[in-house]
Amino acid sequence: MEKPVFLAPDIHPVIRTFRALKVILDSDLAAIYGVPTFRFNEAVRRNIEKFPGDFLFQLTKQEYQTLTSQFAISKTGRGGRRTLPWAFTEHGTLQAANILNSPAASAMSVYVIRAFIRLRDEFAVNATLEKRLAIIEKTLISHDTKLRDVIQKIRPLLLPPNEVPKRRIGFHADD
Repeated sequence: MEKPVFLAPDIHPVIRTFRALKVILDSDLAAIYGVPTFRFNEAVRRNIEKFPGDFLFQLTKQEYQTLTSQFAISKTGRGGRRTLPWAFTEHGTLQAANILNSPAASAMSVYVIRAFIRLRDEFAVNATLEKRLAIIEKTLISHDTKLRDVIQKIRPLLLPPNEVPKRRIGFHADD
């Protein structure tokens, strides 16, 4: 029997940051795994013991309001979402694929994990660049103050000879 072929979607746009963690929301993860959101959440609730706090958390009302202001999500009472969304971390997405136990979920979990890994690698590169830029900035600041001192010392030498105050020779009573 031939294995089904799955096309890899671009997962990066659905990875969001909440509470300083990279997460995928339940509705996005359900769409990736090819199941309705309510069925996906039902499976999660039935296996909630498999999701520690660092795998899964529910958004607060304030976080959800921020989310709805950023994206066009229907208002409550109009056929839209009536519960706060769940946010799955990298490990939570893999655990969700395990509880779904479908070929589509298993195949897509690989793409989801790779997307998280790629984001982590990009973050590491950015952190390295940020450190290097801080060192360069510190060096430039020290060079800037040294150059300022040199310019202040050179400036009197650049004045034309007639503007240089003449030294008085001899004994003067006002000295």
